[in-house]
Amino acid sequence: MSKTLYLFYLTCVCLHSALPDIELWNAFIDGDKEAFSVLFRRFYPLLFQYGSKITTDNALLEDTIQELFLELWRKQPAQRLLSVKAYLLQALKFKLYKTFRNKNLISSLDEDGFVFELSSETLLIDSEEDIERSQKIFAALDQLSPRQKEVIYLKIYKGLSYEEVSDVMQLNYQVVRNLLYTALKAFKKLCALLAIQLIFLTVSFC
Repeated sequence: MSKTLYLFYLTCVCLHSALPDIELWNAFIDGDKEAFSVLFRRFYPLLFQYGSKITTDNALLEDTIQELFLELWRKQPAQRLLSVKAYLLQALKFKLYKTFRNKNLISSLDEDGFVFELSSETLLIDSEEDIERSQKIFAALDQLSPRQKEVIYLKIYKGLSYEEVSDVMQLNYQVVRNLLYTALKAFKKLCALLAIQLIFLTVSFC
């Protein structure tokens, strides 16, 4: 590849990387190969993080994400989306559960747990007091239902809108709001030390 062509290629990559999700998706379904490549690089980390809350089998998860994008490439979907993020997260969740069912790992979607793990970076743990506080957080999280854990992860830690969370979880908009409300209420009850943080979260997501 000549230097001129290489510079042109880099320019195209930069331009694609700067596109909003929806414009990037539209470019992909219009046949733009580079847009597809950028979509994969942009959403792979998020998909892996989300998938790791559903399964601890990293090899299975990586294969499933790759299969998801291969199917997208082969089928070349034509639908325009309101949220690429919600579409891909829901598609990954469906593929993982389908794999579980085929392997008889679960008998229904509701019986599968949502492994909610918070890193020390997420909790800003840098002292013994923070460690003690984090233990209370985990104790509170253990009392939540899988769906409550999932709605907190998607809405609070990943910043999805209520509409996007509804799409991912395949739940009614109001059900999602109720789930978040009951989850936060449970936190307040089970972990008094989180009161200030929970007030902030409640205000942020009303």
